[in-house]
Amino acid sequence: MKITKLTPDNHILSEFGQRLAKIRKQQGLSQTALAEQAGLGVATLRRIESGTDSQLGSWIKLLKALDMGSTLDTILPEQFNSPMTETLRERQAKYKPGSGTARNKSTDTSVWGDEQT
Repeated sequence: MKITKLTPDNHILSEFGQRLAKIRKQQGLSQTALAEQAGLGVATLRRIESGTDSQLGSWIKLLKALDMGSTLDTILPEQFNSPMTETLRERQAKYKPGSGTARNKSTDTSVWGDEQT
């Protein structure tokens, strides 16, 4: 299942639980063995794998026990460069006074005809 911003939270939790169970099985671990390695109760692991709401701390322990701790950095990277943020930053820099592209009243020689003398 592809997770998008429109995916309901309960579906995401269910999908994550299924993915966790799949990885656990691929590594040849029982729920009891993984729960012990992660320092969690088996009931907690069962709830997580069934898609019931869980705490982030439990996920961190499980991912570390599965030797997948490095994946945590992809969830919320230290630096995130959004294309939209970069574009807005470039626009702001482009129109800053003194940048040469913004209109400066003191050097503007345009005549509109409604100036008061």
